[in-house]
This record gives sequence, C-alpha cells and structure tokens, in this order.
Amino acid sequence: MLTPQCLCRFRFTLRDMPRLRMEVESSAAWAGLNEPRRGEFVVAIDAVATNAIEHGGGGGHLTLRQLGRELECQVADSGPGFSEDVIPEVLPGLDGAPTGRGLWLARLVTDRLTVGDANGQGAVVTLAVWLPGALPGGRAERTGGADPSAGEAPDTSRALPADQAHPHGPAR
Repeated sequence: MLTPQCLCRFRFTLRDMPRLRMEVESSAAWAGLNEPRRGEFVVAIDAVATNAIEHGGGGGHLTLRQLGRELECQVADSGPGFSEDVIPEVLPGLDGAPTGRGLWLARLVTDRLTVGDANGQGAVVTLAVWLPGALPGGRAERTGGADPSAGEAPDTSRALPADQAHPHGPAR
C-alpha cells in the first residue's frame, strides 16, 4: 500500500481563501499537475471550501495529499452535513435550482468527488484528480473510478471519447 504524502494542511475561513488557492495551486504544480487541469482543480477546491464557509460553520479544514499518481483534497467542515444527492445532475439553473453550481462544477472537472460524514460533526468532501502519466498516454480522463495508484486499469467501456471526456478536451 502506498503512503500518502501530505502536501498542505490548514484551517481556513473566508479571509484565508486567497492563501488557500495559492497553496493548492503551488502544491498541485509541485506534484506535477499541469494546466489547464491544475486551474480547474483549484477552482473545484475553491467552490467546495466556499461552501464550507457559507454552509458549514464559517470555515473548514483542508488537507491536500498525493497518493501515487492521484492528487486528493479533503475539505471538512463543522456544519449540518449533506449528501451527494444535493449535487445537481445538470447545470443548476436549467433544472430550476438557484444554487449548486460550485458542487456541480467540482464534480464535472475532477476524476472523483465524494461526500462523507465527519463523525456527526459536519461534512467531508473529497476531490481527486489523476496526475499526468496515471493513464496510458499521460492523459487524466474521467473513466469511471479506476485507481491508477493501485495499478487498476481504467474502465474504458464507460469512458467518453478523449475529446469529450473533459470540458476543454484531453488534459495536456
């Protein structure tokens, strides 16, 4: 089993958000996550952290770590918690929902997003992206949950074509 490498960890509130974005961006760059995926990952984490501030008690705790060829971020808060059921399937606004764009976008641009319970003390949202080289050809496509760090092959039967797997085409 691979040991995760902690890249950054800290508590945050609204005034810490610029630092949060800079820390995540520089840590992701150090780990080898290239643009545009790095920018999208930062935006996704920003959206989840903003939700923790607005709905989860005014702040949260962020942990960014690398496990093999995957970059994983956990954002925990002390709010009432929620389930993945609140994340819209289609772009919010099209279905009448006035909120939810941040979580919807975070799910769209990451390879994995899960919502868990923080032992009855809030929510823990886990977001992850694969680093270049995790899949054949160096792409980091969404393919349905294979774990490249465990040597699992991606399930390409459900994968979108490379030019449709990501909003901006294949990752570079």
